[in-house]
Amino acid sequence: MSPMRSEMPLRTIVRAVVVLALLLGGSAVVGPAAHAGQRAERQTAVAVRGGDTLYSAGARCTVGFNARSGTTLYALVPGRCAQGSSTWYADPALTVAVGVTAGVSFPGNDYASIRYTNTAVAYPGEVSLGAGVGTRDITNAANPVVGQSICHVGRTTGYRCGTVQAVNLTINYGGGTVYGLFRSTICSEPGDAGGPAFSGGTALGIIVGSSGNCSSGGVTYYQPVTEWLSAYGLSIY
Repeated sequence: MSPMRSEMPLRTIVRAVVVLALLLGGSAVVGPAAHAGQRAERQTAVAVRGGDTLYSAGARCTVGFNARSGTTLYALVPGRCAQGSSTWYADPALTVAVGVTAGVSFPGNDYASIRYTNTAVAYPGEVSLGAGVGTRDITNAANPVVGQSICHVGRTTGYRCGTVQAVNLTINYGGGTVYGLFRSTICSEPGDAGGPAFSGGTALGIIVGSSGNCSSGGVTYYQPVTEWLSAYGLSIY
């Protein structure tokens, strides 16, 4: 078949698609460029903020807060959760890669940092409070103070508030001893680990453990975020 005879039907089909798109009020863009644009639009719409979940081949970790060092952005997650994982994704199907593990400390501490590598994804300096609740802008970090108001967001129990009850605690869990934790009067349950804890727009820590439950009452333990930021040379934004 000659080139001229093979091209004619293709042109006819393209013209028909354009006419149909215009009649339906849609875009007349067709071909590979349109598909590339659609892929870019879908990926740009992805955002990872505090309270969201990152996935790897062997783990699922909640992001406590986003942080930065210069122009490089990071996710702060529990160290125990990030152990053994290197590449992280924004979706459970592992199709949208967002970053790589940059550092892990557990036991002794319970923190890790994930360096974001996908610039097509947004990383707002805020935390998600849950469906229908909205977000909270987080602009700085501080050490917790006994009696201070505090709220946290857990993947299982959602958005809850209470007060800081104790600081500089040593706790044994997950096969090791962790030092310098603080405790609040807020309950939490399995699945909440990694959730952000804050007072207003100030980051205080992330959930690493709990005692009791939200039915009969309980308390939550947190890894302070200031020590973490100092260890990795990061800042909240």
